[in-house]
Amino acid sequence: MLDQAKTLLQPSARSAVPPFMVMDVMAAAARLEAQGRRIIHMEVGQPAAGAPTPAIAAARAALSSGPLGYSETLGIPSLRRRIAQAYREWRDLDIDPQRIVVTTGSSAGFILAFLGLFEAGDRVAVALPGYPPYRHILAALGCEPVGIETDAATRWSIDSAALLAAHRAKRLKGVIIGSPANPTGTMLSAAALADLIRCAEDAGIAVISDEIYHGLDYAFTAECAARLSSDCVVINSFSKYFCMTGWRIGWMVLPPTLVRSIERLQQNLAISVPTLSQIAAEAAFEGRAELEQIRNGYEENRRILLEGLPRAGLSSFLPADGAFYLYADVSQFSSDSLAFAKSMLEQAGVAVTPGLDFDPLRGKSFVRLCYAGARQEMHEAVERIGAWLKG
Repeated sequence: MLDQAKTLLQPSARSAVPPFMVMDVMAAAARLEAQGRRIIHMEVGQPAAGAPTPAIAAARAALSSGPLGYSETLGIPSLRRRIAQAYREWRDLDIDPQRIVVTTGSSAGFILAFLGLFEAGDRVAVALPGYPPYRHILAALGCEPVGIETDAATRWSIDSAALLAAHRAKRLKGVIIGSPANPTGTMLSAAALADLIRCAEDAGIAVISDEIYHGLDYAFTAECAARLSSDCVVINSFSKYFCMTGWRIGWMVLPPTLVRSIERLQQNLAISVPTLSQIAAEAAFEGRAELEQIRNGYEENRRILLEGLPRAGLSSFLPADGAFYLYADVSQFSSDSLAFAKSMLEQAGVAVTPGLDFDPLRGKSFVRLCYAGARQEMHEAVERIGAWLKG
């Protein structure tokens, strides 16, 4: 009987996705910390700051006021209206709250978008380097992620020529755009984004715009895809700018024709998003002054690394336009970014993410450094990396 159970309980083929390597690095760093080591965490894209004060206050009040039940599947109506209000106030965009769907983080937004837009076997373009779960979730859902290599000529972003070339080779059903991008921090200009969206839609390619790093832009202001097309799916989150990673709360802006389909999917997959997180998220908009101070801290951290790391010996970066990442070329030191990151963690006590997580082809030459931590940690990271590389 036991042997029969072992035969039956085999993992599905769709579950055989690669690991999200950054979480493995985080676990290795935690093991060293358990041994008494002090580790500087630059591996996970997570703000060091917590949720803004109004969000915490609202959550405490909600916990004291009575039981928290299910919300409406699409989200608490007042939160959906408040998100729409933010688009008006911050972006001068008029978004109908009925087009906004609250999700359990941007991760659930991607799952819903992929299920709502694509059939098994559909091909979806993603940038390389790019956020690994794009590829992994698509594969788990039976879609085919199509990696498009980017380079300095396109500021490490997909451009319309590369997208259309991939589409001509074999039909694409969708494309995922991130600006600011993870892991590179690079951004598309408004003109470049408009051109990419126009070319995609003219070719019948659905556009998903990942905008979770909006608000964290330094070189210029990130453009919202919703301004350029009402047919794009926009995904955003309270995790990055709002410093609410552990609350697992995000949102989508949908074309009207997709709202009911996404609602049906969310009804069945999640029923609704955690009510406490939604209450806190609505209040988080009132903490913008606090959040802007945190954002200014990221910008200072960026300056510290861009000036300090070249003196330490790490001098080749992709343009760091936004988000809170540097994507650094380490090929002068190693042809194996996984081994390089492991050595840096064990010997220098600095945790970074190997580029292989983001680009299976060229990622062996890169590592990603997150600068969302404390300012003093950035100074210390520069010193530790410099001593390690020169030692």
